[in-house]
Amino acid sequence: MVSPIKVRADSQKITLFLLGSVGNTSKMLRTPGLGKSLWKSTGFSTSSKQTWGTLHSHLLRLERWCSQGPCAQRPRNDASHPLWKGLASVPGGTRQSPINIRWRDSVYDPRLKPLQVSYAATSCLHVWNTGYFFQVEFDDSTEGSGISGGPLENHYRLKQFHFHWGAANAWGSEHTVDDRAYPAELHLVHWNSVKYQNYKEAIMGENGVAVIGVFLQLGAHHEGLQKLVEVLPEIKHKGARATMGPFQPSCLLPTCRDYWTYPGSLTTPPLTESVTWIIQKQPIEVAPNQLAAFRTLLFSALGEEEQMMVNNNRPVQPLMNREIRSSFQAVEEGSEVGSNL
Repeated sequence: MVSPIKVRADSQKITLFLLGSVGNTSKMLRTPGLGKSLWKSTGFSTSSKQTWGTLHSHLLRLERWCSQGPCAQRPRNDASHPLWKGLASVPGGTRQSPINIRWRDSVYDPRLKPLQVSYAATSCLHVWNTGYFFQVEFDDSTEGSGISGGPLENHYRLKQFHFHWGAANAWGSEHTVDDRAYPAELHLVHWNSVKYQNYKEAIMGENGVAVIGVFLQLGAHHEGLQKLVEVLPEIKHKGARATMGPFQPSCLLPTCRDYWTYPGSLTTPPLTESVTWIIQKQPIEVAPNQLAAFRTLLFSALGEEEQMMVNNNRPVQPLMNREIRSSFQAVEEGSEVGSNL
């Protein structure tokens, strides 16, 4: 059994003390809100349940500090997905994601190559409401759509992409940069087709997954994103899906391809530590009404009590002893941060 979690809030910093250790996750506690129906409806496997981390309900209320305003002024994250409520199991790993990226702590690595991106628009299959976010699926049966180079030793096929976003524009991204959160974050998920037979096998294996993370910030209308925005009314409820015509995901990447990279994990069950993260330095701009369209989606299925789909981001995890490498060299600490935020 997992011991209680003690929380201490000190100014804008929140320190979490885990008292005791995690026992057998197969004997984890469940609250009524985290019953079999939730796991079944979200499509998570039995192994996912057994490896999901213990997060006390307080975690719902521990919003990340950001430079856009005092935490005390933030609405609490009470409307988030049931996965973040009550007790769940805690993975005992040392490379969990997401993390806070600090410019001063990242190490420039001149050996990092440019990331090679080659996506086939025709491999786009459909978009659907998973009950946690909306996800765009791709045909990954061939090598036609994927990435290589950068920090990767093999070719990784594109499986899907999805977004994380907040109830307000002051937060929503999973990763943060120097403690600052963005309104949303895009994740393009790929798997190592050289080492593994399929995506399910890859997420459980070493170097099995590569995820490109792209921050979204408010600004100009994004023409490429608009095609997705227009289909969202068709997938308002959990489980709904809509067929997509050809869609080129590279239109969602920033023009500057500088990136940070670090070894991490999935940020949803099963939280396996199989991910090479590639976080783009430059965010993309989206119009306020485009981001607002994300918030018209629901966590709930048709006929259920409506729950707005917001705050579907996992809290920042400890960096531990990991190194964050960058493909670019900052001229002066903080100078590039100011130009991009």
